[in-house]
Amino acid sequence: MVEITDFKKISNFEWELPSGFRADMRVPVRIFSTRKMLEQSLGDLSVEQAINATTLPGVVGSVVVMPDMHQGYGFPIGGVAATDFSTGVISPGGIGYDINCGVRLLSSQIPYDEVKDQIQLLVMALNHHCPSGVGSEGGIHLSIKELEEICESGSRWALKKGFATEQDLRRTEENGCIVGANAGKLSDRAKKRGLPQLGTLGSGNHFIEIDLVEQVFDDQTADIFGLKQGNIAVMIHCGSRGLGHQVCSDAVQSFQTSVHKYGIKIPDRELVCAPINSPEGKDYLAAMRAAANYAFCNRQVLAHLARQAFEQILAGKVKNWHLYQVYDIAHNIGKIEEHLIDGELVQVCVHRKGATRAFGPGAVGIPEEFAKTGQPVLVPGSMGTSSWVLAGTKLSMERSFGSSCHGAGRLMSRQKAKKSIRGDQLKADLEKKGIFIQAGSLAGLAEEAPAAYKDVDQVIEAVTGAGLTRKIARLIPLAVVKG
Repeated sequence: MVEITDFKKISNFEWELPSGFRADMRVPVRIFSTRKMLEQSLGDLSVEQAINATTLPGVVGSVVVMPDMHQGYGFPIGGVAATDFSTGVISPGGIGYDINCGVRLLSSQIPYDEVKDQIQLLVMALNHHCPSGVGSEGGIHLSIKELEEICESGSRWALKKGFATEQDLRRTEENGCIVGANAGKLSDRAKKRGLPQLGTLGSGNHFIEIDLVEQVFDDQTADIFGLKQGNIAVMIHCGSRGLGHQVCSDAVQSFQTSVHKYGIKIPDRELVCAPINSPEGKDYLAAMRAAANYAFCNRQVLAHLARQAFEQILAGKVKNWHLYQVYDIAHNIGKIEEHLIDGELVQVCVHRKGATRAFGPGAVGIPEEFAKTGQPVLVPGSMGTSSWVLAGTKLSMERSFGSSCHGAGRLMSRQKAKKSIRGDQLKADLEKKGIFIQAGSLAGLAEEAPAAYKDVDQVIEAVTGAGLTRKIARLIPLAVVKG
């Protein structure tokens, strides 16, 4: 049992559990959090899962955990672990079932005051244009050949079809396509699940939200990002749907034998893994990248559909109804990157599970327009709470493998939330606050109630206080589409 006294306090926002805490730990656990949120996290298995992650072969630096941490499958959600590309392993549990679940933010030049009477119509149009819910199917009918092309070219397929702009791709992590994807490594079941779901939102904590840019903290950076106080924006949160889930399921099953084949000892069977450079590791990496590309394209198509909804309601009523891409980032992903480890530049596989890339100024791989600011870091709230736009820092490159938090983080399990919160009452309460809700299920709405999550503003105070990011803008919800 881990106690708060077991941690070494580095600052008010950074804590370390030394590698000597347990005999099998290879590296320390480093947690970015306030004391209060860290104490809350000791109520589930998330810290123990982070300790377990330190036992993986080839793990380097520290296993890093963000303040929105909570218990997940194998790894804690909010966890970041880097393994040496030559000698380390890759673990599906360190990436997650919803591969490349991520966030896209679209800005506008539309002042809220000009369209406040149109918000309900806008959210109804978004709900109509963007299919959501468990097993939802979209209006785009793909052949297997087209699906495979999407999995290997990502958002480039959407550009070719007229669903994207060059700016959209430039302002997407990896330009909307991770190199090295191989659709041939997807199971038939994964392809079958992905065929009908392109351009769909899904369920759970996925959403499309109309936001108000309530406060700007850095005018110059906000201007570069395309955000203006008083204007509306649209945030899209979803991932690779059934295709990505199947890729993870297939790998978890396959790796049950891989750990025995390669003599890997793990303290938890949910940590199954394979050497990155083994045939099994290479196959999963290629399939995971294919699922990630599907997710990039999925969010791109949803952005296109959101633009159609805005055009339908606002064309002829406002001067410019267009939605502009701010950025699109993954927060369930495995990436091959170079990071400084003990003063040496090392190629590693960074597992980010419920953690967002937060590359700082001058970092390789971010758009040229963000070279001086650092990349946008998008942190969604939970329906009734604020969302944040941050910017990555140089310190994040040194302390957290260029990573930051991805959301508020759960306090309550979905089951507990469903038992203690009534969906119809929650909907009424949110609408009293002026937040319009389009939800496919009241039970699903209750699972994602703001009360089921940590205070996102406190999470932001922790990551900005630790210097991993800096505040750019705070957004508040006006309307939400939930699956």
